[in-house]
Amino acid sequence: MPVLAHSDYRPSFVLWNGHVQTVYPVLFRPMPKVSPVRERIATADGDFLDLDWHRAEGRGPVRLAVISHGLEGHARKKYVAGMARALTHLGWDVLAWNFRGCSGEPNRLPRYYHSGETADLHAVLAYGLGRRAYADAVLVGFSIGGNQLLKYLGEDPDRVPKTVRAAVALSVPCDLAGGARVLARPFNRLYMEYFLRSLRAKARLKNSLFGGLDLTGLDAMTTFSAFDERFTAPLHGFAGAADYYRRASSLPHLAAIRVPTLLVNALDDPFLSPSCYPCEAAAASRCLFLETPIGGGHVGFVERNRENVYWSERRAVAFLAAAA
Repeated sequence: MPVLAHSDYRPSFVLWNGHVQTVYPVLFRPMPKVSPVRERIATADGDFLDLDWHRAEGRGPVRLAVISHGLEGHARKKYVAGMARALTHLGWDVLAWNFRGCSGEPNRLPRYYHSGETADLHAVLAYGLGRRAYADAVLVGFSIGGNQLLKYLGEDPDRVPKTVRAAVALSVPCDLAGGARVLARPFNRLYMEYFLRSLRAKARLKNSLFGGLDLTGLDAMTTFSAFDERFTAPLHGFAGAADYYRRASSLPHLAAIRVPTLLVNALDDPFLSPSCYPCEAAAASRCLFLETPIGGGHVGFVERNRENVYWSERRAVAFLAAAA
């Protein structure tokens, strides 16, 4: 029954709630020192994906870790860099990939990425494994990157390479509809506007490149459901926002996960609904470990130390070292 009732993360008094935990790293965390090497690969549908390689430190067996970022993020976000640094210290080659259109250059197709995209994750993993004779691989995902990871592991377990030994998913809206409802609340308006500002710009760019999009009332859209109904769903083959959330959520697939997987969702995460804490699925699983710290916010889990190492990085490394 892998529900971890006790977490050792205890936020400091200064970082006392989920909003502070969520915002603090964005504004104040120093950028972890990493030196990624970028590579571009082609996709089967004529598009491209940009990847960042972080090579393992030291000698010994080299293993592969694939990191997926969050909504409107990219592979050089602070939280990705911190995790990559922690894993390279442990002897892992790290492959942090950018979702389509997130590397600073528009992708080549009208579509971009969505929260349930697993084909691109599979392609990146397969490419990474083919670059070297890796005996072991692990997956790490943040927010919607974590949703993609969990869905990938559970929707077709036979497709997952046998070399994948373990996974860690952090701050995951595994029920996308529930997460969208929570972010639509008035108190979360600043977060919503932050994401929508970026998504609106992408919609305008797509329309300028390919045409065919209805931009009427775009600036008046104030929720994910409105944006996803108009843009995300039709561009990616969904009937509408509700169909997209239902089919792209990882929640229905958690029971089928076959590799040891740690899901860490803070109880004070301002982005998550109660349905994003899958206690029943974890209790019934031999492989899904659910940890719910009392604090941590959304992709926060701040620890203030000279090394600039956050609790989420220490926790992920400890789990992966034990499971893989």
